[in-house]
Amino acid sequence: MTQTLTVQDIEVLIDGQGPTVVMLHGWPDSPALWDESVAALRDGYRCVRFALPGYDLGRPPRPVSVDQMCQLVAAIVDEVSPDQKVTLMLHDWGCFFGYEYAARHTDRVSRVVAADIGDTNTGAYLKSLTAKEKAMIAGYQLWLAVAWKLGPLLPGLANRMTRWMARTIGCRTPAAEIAWQMNYPYAMQWFGTLGGLRGVARVDKVFGPTLPTLFFFGKRKPFMFHSARWLAQLATTPGSAAHGLDAGHWLMKQKPEQFNRTVRDWLDRAHAAT
Repeated sequence: MTQTLTVQDIEVLIDGQGPTVVMLHGWPDSPALWDESVAALRDGYRCVRFALPGYDLGRPPRPVSVDQMCQLVAAIVDEVSPDQKVTLMLHDWGCFFGYEYAARHTDRVSRVVAADIGDTNTGAYLKSLTAKEKAMIAGYQLWLAVAWKLGPLLPGLANRMTRWMARTIGCRTPAAEIAWQMNYPYAMQWFGTLGGLRGVARVDKVFGPTLPTLFFFGKRKPFMFHSARWLAQLATTPGSAAHGLDAGHWLMKQKPEQFNRTVRDWLDRAHAAT
């Protein structure tokens, strides 16, 4: 049975027994993103998940800064696994926030499973993008950032903008479960809201070199969120690996058996070696 606890007014769901795996979703999702992964892991791992602040539509909007998000993740990790390191399992903005938490707290994280967001804050990644790809990324992200700005004044319009973009880029989350209040990370990135995203750790300096990392990416996408250099780094770093799946951005939903089997095998091998 699923256990629940509350940390900083966030409901935390816990399933299974064993080493702890803390799961962070991204935009515009919920803990349900990990349903199939929990089913695949719960007989050997303790799966912990929660809605990012502001993503529980039953509660008021709750945008948080990078520092505040890292403090929340730290509080949850310390509550659910006070004496043992955890594995992080991340997707989309969950990658960004999870990476930063892990970079600040390498003593609390043993390894990382990350999906579809890689070394986006490196020069290698930026150089890998064509002008068209940069325009596509800026277009959808600015649209969502503007929707967040409009939300307090014109929530109906902001919701329609947000749901239209989610549908346009292939998101499978039901429209009724998507709202403008989820968009604050894009306002942070483009408008510097809540202190922006400056000063975060270089992903390629931590994940692989310091923390073993299993990285997945979807091959069927108009642009990527990682560089070829980072894939090569992971492929040649003992304990780390990278896998491309015949899927889009939500690969754990599009290829659940392949994704979860690879995760389970990697975690099992890592724990057998310790």
